[in-house]
Amino acid sequence: MVLTGTPSTGAAGPSLLEAGDAAPPARPEPTAPARAAGPSSDLRKEELHRSVGDPVLDTMNFLNEITGRFPEAVSFAPGRPYEGFFDTEDVFTHIRRYLDHQAERGLSPEAIRTSVYQYGPTAGLIRELIADSLRKDEGIDVAPESIVVTVGCQEAMLLALRALFASPRDVLLVASPCYVGITGAARLLDIPLTEVEERDGGISCADLEAAVQAELARGRRPRAFYVVPDHSNPSGNTLSLRARAELLELAARHDLIILEDSPYRLVSAGEQLPTLKSMDRERRVVHLGSYSKTVFPGARIGFVVADQRVEDASGATSLLADELAKIKSMVTVNTPPLSQAAVAGMLLASDGRISQLNSAPAAHYGDVLRVTLEQLARHFPEARRDDSQVSWNEPSGGFFLTVRVPFTVDNAALLRSAQEHGVIWTPMSYFYPDGGGEHTIRLSFSYLSPADIEEGVARLARFIEAETRQWRSEDAR
Repeated sequence: MVLTGTPSTGAAGPSLLEAGDAAPPARPEPTAPARAAGPSSDLRKEELHRSVGDPVLDTMNFLNEITGRFPEAVSFAPGRPYEGFFDTEDVFTHIRRYLDHQAERGLSPEAIRTSVYQYGPTAGLIRELIADSLRKDEGIDVAPESIVVTVGCQEAMLLALRALFASPRDVLLVASPCYVGITGAARLLDIPLTEVEERDGGISCADLEAAVQAELARGRRPRAFYVVPDHSNPSGNTLSLRARAELLELAARHDLIILEDSPYRLVSAGEQLPTLKSMDRERRVVHLGSYSKTVFPGARIGFVVADQRVEDASGATSLLADELAKIKSMVTVNTPPLSQAAVAGMLLASDGRISQLNSAPAAHYGDVLRVTLEQLARHFPEARRDDSQVSWNEPSGGFFLTVRVPFTVDNAALLRSAQEHGVIWTPMSYFYPDGGGEHTIRLSFSYLSPADIEEGVARLARFIEAETRQWRSEDAR
């Protein structure tokens, strides 16, 4: 029905039997066919990989369904960039700029044509430009050969996990709450997860070390730790400079790889703390990058910085990036050259300084964060906050913040919120691998205008007040 543009079989209207034709004689209702005794093309879910039944893979589908059913609702769910800074013509301008850049470097028209039309190198066409940008914007000084350009950051996660986790004893440690992309990738690859609960200021190295010691005591090897150190998704927390230094020291002490994912730094106003990778002196950090927030999501361009040396049994060495490229050749083969060209053109337009290119968007995101916090304070004034049992964090940037409420926020509550109050948000329980977050919601403000936020928070306040009354009424019984 989707392929024909028809919403349902009942909406198909006249087809083979046109209006006015005589109706065919009625037939008895068919009975369900008996299941064949022999082999069948039907499949049983328990015979599929267990990840397809994992709730992590269902959460976003439910959220998309709710958003589609209530298009008039104000949605704080999607962590999308604001579209007010996009211009369709810019895509063509950036691609042309990159093609001109190739000509200036001496490539022939035939070579340029090949670079656009053919598959291209598995590790990517624009690694030199990415390396230059990382050096200028992030203080990450790595050779282009240590970079693999990926189809979004999700592929970068998948490649890194597949390469690093070779034994059933290897365990992935994650901050909890945690971005569902990494937990979903781990489930797809049968990698065991251990969560380390975040505190108000982000992850505690003491808590992480306790988790490492517990895994070692169980006979397992803590292999890597995934973290979003800046304005994290979903909590909005940022690690302090001291915590970053302690994390690197802990990783060296326990032979731990840090998977650093930090897509919100360059779209956040104000001075940012250094990346873990820029502080990394022992090549403990694999840096996962994305241009979805800083350029545009439709490009689907990410990258992974993997400068770790890999030695084989003969003593020959390579870069971890080389091994990731081998895996990529069996997954997506290569990253689309046209998408790479569009991103490369934007890098060239800003002389590699994406932070400067994003100065206006970063200011916008800072403004809408401020408006969101102001509206929450307006509807839940401090004098009434203890009584309402509503509280929230105040991140310094990024796309998200969290609101704690006294009642349970689950899919049923989300449906009531959309249906009765016209506002959509995300249950934080989606982001806890082993359960948690039942009284907290995530608000994403990045996609909305100040006016939308003002209206949306007013609707959210009415929803919270109604649910709180109901919760207190049930609690009093």
